[in-house]
Amino acid sequence: MALQQGILAESERSHFADCIRRVAHDRCRASFAELFEHFAPRLKSYLIRLGSDPLAAEELVQEVMLNVWRKAGQYDPGQASVSTWLFRIARNRRIDSLRRMSKPELDAEDPMLRPPDTETPDVLVNRQQIEIVVRRELGSLPDEQLTLLEAAFYDGLSHSEIARRFDLPLGTVKSRIRLAFQRLRGSLQSDQ
Repeated sequence: MALQQGILAESERSHFADCIRRVAHDRCRASFAELFEHFAPRLKSYLIRLGSDPLAAEELVQEVMLNVWRKAGQYDPGQASVSTWLFRIARNRRIDSLRRMSKPELDAEDPMLRPPDTETPDVLVNRQQIEIVVRRELGSLPDEQLTLLEAAFYDGLSHSEIARRFDLPLGTVKSRIRLAFQRLRGSLQSDQ
């Protein structure tokens, strides 16, 4: 019985290798259809067992079989059976698919990827003047306000984190930062 199954398996391997050869050399649609009919459901089950959802598995099988149609000439019966070759392609396609999902392609039209517009001279001068006023006013703030502003903007701390770091009530932190902003805003408005 085992000998008979071995002979059947060998004749099946030889048959599918001939189908691949006919697809490669003659573009034989009947041979391709036979390969598809036999292997597509098996490949889909395999991909689902690997963790793909049924729809994704079906799409991957389509890609694998399209690859077989295009690259049947690359199959080497001395290296592997047709089934081993197809399952390896399916596994590799799934890995490629997972990589694409973890690294989505960038959209060249995304505004975040465009370089900033060059500033006109008047905008540049205005921004520089504002920076001078802000630096001057920061230097004139009381230390308790300046320290909290630095913690918020340079260290990126939230108000509650600042309160814990400096052992201050949260309301005190918020009011000192608000007072500092009011003073800066007043200076900027009076300079314009």
